Amino acid sequence: MLDDCPVCGLKYEREQGYFLGAMYVSYGLSIPPVLLLILLIRKLSGWPYDVSIGAAFVAYLPCVPMVARFARVVWMYVDQSFDPR
Repeated sequence: MLDDCPVCGLKYEREQGYFLGAMYVSYGLSIPPVLLLILLIRKLSGWPYDVSIGAAFVAYLPCVPMVARFARVVWMYVDQSFDPR
């Protein structure tokens, strides 16, 4: 990842641990689709909940990098709205 934006000069990582808040955003963004996957797998297959949770976890794994990157962007927008320096 670049240190600064080549267009506007925004410093991406202001201090150590800056993107820790993005983990909370990522968690919040991941709950609805995983819950939907669990319910869909449960309804379509009739498997018990523990197996459905495991299957949804495995099915959602390819989406994790995309959601983590999007959560970083959301976190930067939230941070910039509160502290635009």
